[in-house]
Amino acid sequence: MYKLLFIGGLGMSEILLIALVVLLFFGGKKIPELMKGLGKGVRAFKEGVNEIEKDIKETASEESK
Repeated sequence: MYKLLFIGGLGMSEILLIALVVLLFFGGKKIPELMKGLGKGVRAFKEGVNEIEKDIKETASEESK
């Protein structure tokens, strides 16, 4: 069986079992809403990180003057 590197020792059968449990727990209609919310959260996090990096670069360029 193939093992995904980012998940460690989980094989394909374990991943399918987890996906089935999630599907049963949340239902088919809720999963797209959950993924949409997760995507928005990741996007907001990346924007925050980019703003912090921008502030650090601006501060460094002002101090070097």
